[in-house]
Amino acid sequence: MPESNPSQEDELAGTEQPLMEHLVELRTRLLRSLWGIGLAAIALAIYPGPGALLDFLARPLRAHMPPETRMIAVDVFSPFVVPLKVLLLVAVLAAMPWVVYQIWSFIAPGLYKREKRLALPLIIAGSLLAYTGIAFVQFLVLERMFGFIQRVSPSTVSATPDVAAYVQTLLSLYLAFALAFQVPVIVILLARFGLVSIEKLKSFRRYFIILAFVIAAIVTPPDVLSQLALAIPMCLLYEVGLLVAQWFLKEKTSQP
Repeated sequence: MPESNPSQEDELAGTEQPLMEHLVELRTRLLRSLWGIGLAAIALAIYPGPGALLDFLARPLRAHMPPETRMIAVDVFSPFVVPLKVLLLVAVLAAMPWVVYQIWSFIAPGLYKREKRLALPLIIAGSLLAYTGIAFVQFLVLERMFGFIQRVSPSTVSATPDVAAYVQTLLSLYLAFALAFQVPVIVILLARFGLVSIEKLKSFRRYFIILAFVIAAIVTPPDVLSQLALAIPMCLLYEVGLLVAQWFLKEKTSQP
């Protein structure tokens, strides 16, 4: 946090609120976020519908299954519950800009102008990176992962995955890649607030490469392509974070 000075104190003068007002404001923002997710879920339930959303998410798997083969539902309630889970997931993703706006509206009054100039771009960048990570899974990773599994599977084994297990795997991959793609934001925050110097972050580069592959081996399925698909982007995004952090620091030192 920047050191306080008279101009900064004047900037935030009058913005202090009692604890109860903060809690009421937080409750309002949470309710508005939930309303946004609910409206998105209703719209998606009308069109294209939970079944169509599940079919879309299952395309990478179905592309490597025989045409007459379908996924199975082991649990009695899976045919009903799993499409609803998918509907809620897509609704959260669709409402993410609205949720991010509510988060920003809650924290912005307590920030200095210099902090606002940093926080808003990072919030937007973090959201876009999360979307990018999820799209990376859906349109690139799954296709190659299932293709690899199909090639190495014995001809005597017929793959009939459980739909609930498939969706759970999908959610885990979405979360893993969305979080992994936040590497530039984390690097920028560490450097911008002086928690770690740029020089130390650069020297940590070789260890981060090892760390990226270890994380990829833990959070992805046990195939090489999935692990490479996560580890390599993490390493590249680390370099992007270093470049942007250097630019932020130059801008900071150039300001009076």
